[in-house]
Amino acid sequence: MKVLIVDDDRLVVTSLTTILEADEEIEVVGTGNSGQEAVRLYRTTKPDVLLLDIRMDGMTGIEAAEIILAADAEAKILFLTTFSDKEYIVRALQIGAKGYILKQNYESIVPSLKAVYMGQRVFGEGIMTKIPLSLNKLNENPGLASFNLSEKEEQIITQVANGLSNKEIAEKLFLSEGTVRNYISIILEKLQLRDRTQLAIFYYKHRQ
Repeated sequence: MKVLIVDDDRLVVTSLTTILEADEEIEVVGTGNSGQEAVRLYRTTKPDVLLLDIRMDGMTGIEAAEIILAADAEAKILFLTTFSDKEYIVRALQIGAKGYILKQNYESIVPSLKAVYMGQRVFGEGIMTKIPLSLNKLNENPGLASFNLSEKEEQIITQVANGLSNKEIAEKLFLSEGTVRNYISIILEKLQLRDRTQLAIFYYKHRQ
């Protein structure tokens, strides 16, 4: 897996490079210290995943990510920041970032990169709890009715978005745990979503 690291703190870049290159599955193909460098280096190194800081002088990580994604909609960008501001989380989701994790959770960086590389979305500890509140600020809100969901499917999506486990959903809706599991698999396939995180995001983005 080829990774590009961009952060305006050179010490952070050096530390991240050391951490990532200790894993034999990861190759750091470039490093940068600004949004402008992120855009330029992404084009030249063509990484599998871009590990990108958000707050940088001049062009921010968000602005750089927008430019990169406009040119390559399949770009896999994982934001790594010390800030869990709701506005940043909202914008990261809006532009199509694959993840948002905090620098202080160093042990999660390598697993998060691998998850993003495999096509998953990743939101670090302390981020998931802010997603529902953040997504309430989005203007896109066509509701769930247009997605051809049954009443039971909508009920299950709601409970997933509320953070309930399959067992808890089963108890709440008077279903077996296996039935809930089957429902969720069908819902994910119907909505072309990968996992429960994406399902929760879908709910808060489209609920009435």
